[in-house]
Amino acid sequence: MRAKFLCQSITDYGNSQSVDLTAVYSNENNTEDNQFSTATPSGVLKMTITNPDAIGFIKVGKKYYLDFTEEV
Repeated sequence: MRAKFLCQSITDYGNSQSVDLTAVYSNENNTEDNQFSTATPSGVLKMTITNPDAIGFIKVGKKYYLDFTEEV
């Protein structure tokens, strides 16, 4: 399953970051965002990132695809 989320905020703690993302929602003519908002109209993800190579990857105002694969 794939979802599309928008980064709303980031709190930087130096050695880690807390990122808050919400499911995309579009009232505009963005066909892809409209398709995602129909399938997943709401959702919230909050992560703490401690991997030094990953800190700074996520940016406020940018959209990201989240892929969910069941562990087998």
